[in-house]
Amino acid sequence: MKRILLVLVLLCTTIAQSQEKTFENEVSKISKRIEKITKQQKDSLKAKVIAIDNQLEKGEITEVTSKTLKKEVAAYHARQIEKLVGEQERLLQLLVQDKTNGKIASTEESSKNQNDDYEEENTFSIGNKTFKFKVSEDDDYENDERKKRRWERKNKYQRSTTTQFIFAMGVNNVLNDNKLASLNDSEYQFWRSRFYELGFSWKTRLSHKPSQLYVKYGVSFLWNNLRLEDNRIHVKNGDVTEIQDFSNQLSHSRLRHVQMNFPVHLEWDLSKNKKYSSGQLRDRTNRSLRIGLGGFVGFKLGTRQYLEYSDANNVEIEEIQFDNFNMNIFNYGVSTYIGYKSTSFYVKYDLNPLFQDTETRNISMGIRFDLD
Repeated sequence: MKRILLVLVLLCTTIAQSQEKTFENEVSKISKRIEKITKQQKDSLKAKVIAIDNQLEKGEITEVTSKTLKKEVAAYHARQIEKLVGEQERLLQLLVQDKTNGKIASTEESSKNQNDDYEEENTFSIGNKTFKFKVSEDDDYENDERKKRRWERKNKYQRSTTTQFIFAMGVNNVLNDNKLASLNDSEYQFWRSRFYELGFSWKTRLSHKPSQLYVKYGVSFLWNNLRLEDNRIHVKNGDVTEIQDFSNQLSHSRLRHVQMNFPVHLEWDLSKNKKYSSGQLRDRTNRSLRIGLGGFVGFKLGTRQYLEYSDANNVEIEEIQFDNFNMNIFNYGVSTYIGYKSTSFYVKYDLNPLFQDTETRNISMGIRFDLD
């Protein structure tokens, strides 16, 4: 009987020692996790402060922004330490409670693995259940910073260059000898001679940082129409294009020349840039007053004269004459616009003569739409 009692005492002592050893191992693991959490958060904070100082030295942010960012990251990591260490403290409370109730698992653990194995440090046993977790959660701040850097890289070109669809329309006429007063004596109907323009443009910021100066360039197609006063038409006579009376009564007379142009403008866009809490700026275009000054080069794609009239038998005739009517193939000139948001008043003037060996030049005025 004494032997049986001795065996039972030794067995209980062994079990108690085993439970105490297991409890100590679990406490040791929690202690190591708390130490690791604190170190990781402090190292992360230090790296971010160094990155902020580098931005300040490069002039990417101001001193005020630098201080604000440092306060934000310090507060963030303080919250992370409080949160993650708090979780370990709650596990320690459960461990103590289970130790008191005799529910600590008696799992054999190697002392070598306890010191060196990361996976073991990240496990916790209660009863017959084992829990696994990460020492540090995904760093939300670092994720936000990475997303921000990716967004900046992805959108850098879009923020410095934008694309617009161009549509313009208005009246089309000519000046003689570069004199604006010659419009009063023009042989063309002012309000019925019209132009239409369709195209695309690219608007690029002149500086690396947000500003209000841009260069605007693109390609467009123009349909310029000229309608003569009275009952007259254009007649090609060798190297000279003359304006003559027509033998029949005209109901319609129009000379149309189509051009392909490559315009370039320097644009001053007074739109207010958007400022973020970090101090960074982003361009906002076509939100305010815009002024553009520049020019264009191009060439004519074709010229036609449309005539509609009745012959001697009162038969309606529609006639299309295909000819260049001695027009210059290549054209160049100046243009400007001033407007608000996407709508502007637009003027375009050819510097080279419309017809060869003349001083007649095309001028267009109208409304222009730059649509994002």
